[in-house]
Amino acid sequence: MSLKNLSVTFLIVMLFSLVTSAAKKEKASVAKKYQFEFTISDSDDSLVFLANYYGKKQYYYDTAFAVEKGKFKFETDSIPGGIYLIVMPDKSQYFEIVVSGTEPSVVLSTTRANMVGDMKVSVSEENKLFYEFQQEMSKKGEQAAPIQKKIQALKADTVNPKVDEIKAEQEKLEAVNKEANEFKKQFINTHKGTFTAKLFLTSQEPDVPENPELPEGTNLDLWKFQEYKRQYLENVDFTDERLLRSPVFAKKLEYYMTKLVIQMPDSITKAADELVARTRPNKEMFKYVVHWNTNHFERSKIMGMDGVFVHMSDNYYTKEQAHWVDSAGLAKINDRAATLRPLLLGKVASNIILPDTTGKWHDLHKLPAEYTILYFWSPTCGHCKKSTPKLESFYKDYKSKGIEVFGVCTELETDGMKTFVKTHKLTFINVSDTPEINKNAYDYLDKTTVNSLNFRTIYDIYSTPQVYVLDKNKKIIAKKLGVEQLADFIDNYSKDKGSN
Repeated sequence: MSLKNLSVTFLIVMLFSLVTSAAKKEKASVAKKYQFEFTISDSDDSLVFLANYYGKKQYYYDTAFAVEKGKFKFETDSIPGGIYLIVMPDKSQYFEIVVSGTEPSVVLSTTRANMVGDMKVSVSEENKLFYEFQQEMSKKGEQAAPIQKKIQALKADTVNPKVDEIKAEQEKLEAVNKEANEFKKQFINTHKGTFTAKLFLTSQEPDVPENPELPEGTNLDLWKFQEYKRQYLENVDFTDERLLRSPVFAKKLEYYMTKLVIQMPDSITKAADELVARTRPNKEMFKYVVHWNTNHFERSKIMGMDGVFVHMSDNYYTKEQAHWVDSAGLAKINDRAATLRPLLLGKVASNIILPDTTGKWHDLHKLPAEYTILYFWSPTCGHCKKSTPKLESFYKDYKSKGIEVFGVCTELETDGMKTFVKTHKLTFINVSDTPEINKNAYDYLDKTTVNSLNFRTIYDIYSTPQVYVLDKNKKIIAKKLGVEQLADFIDNYSKDKGSN
């Protein structure tokens, strides 16, 4: 196999390891619990690297040195179960071995010319099974390749369509695929109880019937999707941490959470909770599934996914549960969740009571409107200079539909705000906390609130412009939209609301 995607961590640590591994080699050795021996008959290399999967990435693990030409040995007292990669020094090739955690020795031989095809395992039932499977599936792939090539060639001939020939070739391809699937099922059933069979069972695709007998009126496509989703994680053991050190578990988890679960915060948190519950017996699986869901949806560009982050923080990032996070890290996560919690979709927006450029005070919550656009901006912000005139245009077009805009300038320098409002002829409300108000905040608490004066923190204003859309009850129904998206959002939201 050729190695296409080694992680940066692997590459850096690999170089550093040469010094420490060489020192280990010189020490007198006592028999270790686990012993691995690899013979690569056509190799002149002095060492090979061991790497392990973790999630979707690969990381450097250790180094095995040549004890004679083409023969490499590695010994250790402990090694986590999983799939490991034996990587050639030039990183151009690698092969995989199964470490079940129950077999003390792995002895195998192969060639650089054909690492999988020439593989012979003399010690390790798990690896014998692993390569028996790989080699059989490779044969099926070789059978399918020319058929696929012929189908492509036939389809490319659009002048003289050969429908019957294409159909015949597709039937041949289906027959090969069916044989491969049957082999896989039989292999898994025959070798139940082995880690190798579990790996292939985990990667198994759901078996959804093409034409099931269903009650009249059933939506077939919807039924197939739901059945596929139901089966997708059915055979995944969420308590076996060895799966974390294979490429199969992470792919399954990601596909399920991003493709099969509806991408709405409530649906995602429900699915995440269900999967986390399945990991409870194993701390490492619990850690991975909690961390993956938290990290992935925190970085999501889909509106509202910060709700998933808050949910994960509230339910799992506690001292008792998040054993992998120190107290400082835990505080950081919880503090971030506390900042985001009042800004989630469905929450009533924190009130802002501040004066405009004429000194007139405005109360966000008392502003009558079917929808309110809460807009944070700065006169020195380049993006604001482009988007604010667009917002003014939108306001003129939609004011008659019950839309109001409540602009909040984030700069304390009042003259810049006044000039900007005048230059762009802004007709919507624009307020700010002036230098005077900011300096003598206590004196103004009879007119405003502490939260109003701390709006930058309350609304997590780290950049501008920022847009929130509020309904008539001042609940947040959208946020982080571009000004150019407002018209479509309001139109679609109003339409959906009217149809319910």
